[in-house]
Amino acid sequence: MEQFHSFDFRDDSQHRWDEILDTQKEAAQTLARALIAAAIPDENGCLVTATTAIRKVRFGGWQFPAYRFVYCALTETSASSDEVIRHKCHYRRCINPDHLTIGSKADNKRDDWEYWANGIDRDYLGPVVTYSQG
Repeated sequence: MEQFHSFDFRDDSQHRWDEILDTQKEAAQTLARALIAAAIPDENGCLVTATTAIRKVRFGGWQFPAYRFVYCALTETSASSDEVIRHKCHYRRCINPDHLTIGSKADNKRDDWEYWANGIDRDYLGPVVTYSQG
């Protein structure tokens, strides 16, 4: 009888996040909460970094976009390099976890087309939530 072995391929991004979540989860989540606490709330419920471009975060010798770091650390997700962190608000400087979701590049492109055609659906964003460190 022939045996087949299952194989779970995990790319470098997933291995990086597996390592962070296995060995440094509390530190990563503390940094994510500190980034949120330092962000500036806007009228749409976005928590915006005080930068002119996408905020970068260094952690464990790696660099991440702040929104990807916040999402992966707080949801304990080992996102692959093929997965993107989508902004429901379409504002890339926003790090509000309620405005972030994971998906494919195709999902992200469909989000763009929907935004270009119809703008932002504020009801999709949900209520404005204030985050505190804790």
